[in-house]
Amino acid sequence: MDPHSSPNPVSIPAGGVVYLLDAASDFEEGLLREWIAGQRESSDAVEAAPSVRIPSSRRARAGRPDVLEAALAGPADVLLQPLRIAWLAPERDGRREASLRDLLGPGDPRDPGVLRARFIHRFAPDRCHVLVGEPELASALRAQWRDAAGVDRSERTGFASFVTRQAALALDRAERRLRGGRYKIPRFLEEEILERPSFRGGLERLAREHDLPLRRVHKRAERALREIAARPSPLWIDVFARLCRSSSTRGYEQLRVDPDQIAGVRHLTMNHPVVFLPTHKSNLDHPVVFRALHEEGFPPSHTAGGDNMNFFPQGPIARRAGIFFIRRAAENDAVYKLVLRSYVDFLIEKRFPLQWFIEGGRSRSGKLLPPRYGLLAYVVDSYLRGKSDDVFLVPVSVAYDQISEVRDYASEQRGAPKEPEGVGWLFRFLKSLSRRYGSIDLRFGEPVSLRETLGVPGEARDDDALTVPKLAFEVCSRINRVTPVTPTSLAMLAVLGAGDRALTLAEVERALADLAADAKRRALPTTEPLDFAGDEAVRDLLAPLVENGVLECFEEGPEPIYSVARDQHLAAAYYRNTVVHFLTTPAIVELALLRASESEDADADKALWDEALRLRDLLKFEFFFPEREAFGREVRDELALHGLAKGASLADAASARDLLERMRPFHAPLALGSFLEAYALVAGRLAALGGEPVRDEKALARECLGWGQHFVRQRRIRSRESVSKSLLENGLKLAEHRGLLGGDRDDGTLADTRLALARELEDTVRRIDAIRALDSARRAGVLGAAPRPEETR
Repeated sequence: MDPHSSPNPVSIPAGGVVYLLDAASDFEEGLLREWIAGQRESSDAVEAAPSVRIPSSRRARAGRPDVLEAALAGPADVLLQPLRIAWLAPERDGRREASLRDLLGPGDPRDPGVLRARFIHRFAPDRCHVLVGEPELASALRAQWRDAAGVDRSERTGFASFVTRQAALALDRAERRLRGGRYKIPRFLEEEILERPSFRGGLERLAREHDLPLRRVHKRAERALREIAARPSPLWIDVFARLCRSSSTRGYEQLRVDPDQIAGVRHLTMNHPVVFLPTHKSNLDHPVVFRALHEEGFPPSHTAGGDNMNFFPQGPIARRAGIFFIRRAAENDAVYKLVLRSYVDFLIEKRFPLQWFIEGGRSRSGKLLPPRYGLLAYVVDSYLRGKSDDVFLVPVSVAYDQISEVRDYASEQRGAPKEPEGVGWLFRFLKSLSRRYGSIDLRFGEPVSLRETLGVPGEARDDDALTVPKLAFEVCSRINRVTPVTPTSLAMLAVLGAGDRALTLAEVERALADLAADAKRRALPTTEPLDFAGDEAVRDLLAPLVENGVLECFEEGPEPIYSVARDQHLAAAYYRNTVVHFLTTPAIVELALLRASESEDADADKALWDEALRLRDLLKFEFFFPEREAFGREVRDELALHGLAKGASLADAASARDLLERMRPFHAPLALGSFLEAYALVAGRLAALGGEPVRDEKALARECLGWGQHFVRQRRIRSRESVSKSLLENGLKLAEHRGLLGGDRDDGTLADTRLALARELEDTVRRIDAIRALDSARRAGVLGAAPRPEETR
């Protein structure tokens, strides 16, 4: 048996050494005593070194607390040396991991029963190791115990339990050096949280405030902690990793992770607590992130999930792999919130990584949803109360070529109810992964340091209610910056750009070439080189989309032509919207230039900037725009990209028109058309109400869906994907923000203000149509081809 020793040797004090044996069985205790006897020390020293069996951290095995207490009671200081037997899993496919076979058969190979342990020790001795935890002086541990207790106690009973706990933690650290960091799991979580003086004080305060017996409040806290806390184990971490690997490879060719980004995140996790904040596009998101981090040797992130996902068998399995489930509504349960805050404190203090989806729920539109603040507020509060010297928020983008749920999303966007989660739902989801969906890309954005953003914990600072929203906004902005452009997203931009007209392979290729050149010019992140030269390359790109029913290919004419499949415009728009954030500022600049071209010459530059800022305000519920100054820089950079000298102003309306016609390709109809048409539909319905207040927003949203379908059939709406539940709901948010729902408004101007918004949006949609007409003219050769960007310099 090879010993795995502490990296920091300590000199032996006058009281000598006491070995603390963390043994799960008499057989393990015997192995440890054999190891002690075989040490290269003088026989007198070995005989003089007593050993004490402590309660096993793996099984409920009794130790000898009386012997330990006696050893700690002596006048001389002693060096406490923890020992444990570690069992390794057999090597399979280059990995030492447990498998489903172990789960269904003899159990965790790293925690064998006595008979299995004897067998392994005899026939596979390379799987049996003695762990030598970092030794510590009893005097140093006593000082730590007094600090943790908050009082200067002299009794020894509690101290012996504290020593046992610290020995187990030291052995856990030694075991991670042997097995790897992916098996870092919490120890003594309930004791650590429930026994803290600050937590007990919080319960006492709540008992007084609510006039409840303290014992009852304490029981509620214990139940809440059991309800919330994850209970990860090495066996289930391995089993879950295999399930994640299996599910994420069924429909996908590969999972691509940037090694440089992984190296940077690994460096952070070695020294600080980190919070992974991924996007949420699919039910595969967590398995994908879990698999990627597990294969890179990261410990399992303690991942927050909604209690709607805590159903059998998924819930129990996920909880044992590090997922903790929280209630979606717990505002009125003060005990529950105290427990959740204390649980987050514990994870931050012990540097366990956390994870949750920054958007809360899955995006049904493809673009990033507004962030949720709840758990982020707990982490910020924990940091500000000094639980860690820094915390890093790590933005994570999960990008798919295609996802299996897109048809469900499209159905929900048309007004169908969401299918409730359950065993049947899980089975159907896994079955859907039998199709081809391409590849998955995992990208990590630049981490956000709370120390750099908020200052040092404990320093006097203003109580800013916008602190958490600003942090969340910054995380989302960094996610958007690293979200890669996929070939699928460009294909959807090309096909949707043709409206209801089907495209030949040559037409798709030309559109893709323009889009790819634009992405390269802007240095956008991509999943792979965007090379679509030749019919074969374009056909290979479109074939999986046809196979999955997003596109249709008509082959009975002279050549194949491609269009969006029937009732799949929302599915196509989903993939387009995954990269639409890269196109919003260019699209706004196009619309602003068109507005400037319609103005008086002297007012052209002012008209451009007024229009750009108006559109930014109009669309702020859809996109993550930077502050006005930074947005102004983005607009100037976009103008410079198309030939306007940096810092220069528009000379007149004609120069605005000339600059607009230089742009290639046009982005406004594709990037903003559906959003603005949806808003115009909502504004039109509000205007039809006159001054009558909106009494039921959900009913109005349903009504708008019906009117939208009506307008699509009448060709009064150009973008079929604008008839979308999420877009219409955001239109209602804009109306509410402007006070147009009329709940408390009685100044008599409601009808006029609603009508003004409807006309404003109608005018904006008119400009979208004008740019669409310019694009059609260019395609027909009437306008003339726009010069290549390099030709404008």
